[in-house]
Amino acid sequence: MDVLWSSDAALTANELRDALAVRGREPGKAVATTTVLTVLSRLERKGFVSRARETRPHRYHALLSREEHTAELMHEVLDRSSDRDAALARFVGTVSDGEAATLRRLLDELARG
Repeated sequence: MDVLWSSDAALTANELRDALAVRGREPGKAVATTTVLTVLSRLERKGFVSRARETRPHRYHALLSREEHTAELMHEVLDRSSDRDAALARFVGTVSDGEAATLRRLLDELARG
């Protein structure tokens, strides 16, 4: 997903494979294109990526940005909590001063509409 999120364009499985190889895989340990295609298929079924079927080879792009995905994960975790307020309080208690300032600013903006 990092490769797709970092790309300005949709990528083919081969382009993804090549980008993964550049990202520090051990020499001689390249990921096979079939492995990339298997992972892409699973990500597509889960709604993380979309495939452009009108082109050959197919091109893949992320359906959500990294930030949107992170926000969805945060909501999922909160939804699983038996005490949402306690979970939020625990989270807020661990943020840095800068992150707290950002949260205050965003909440103020939300309240103002």
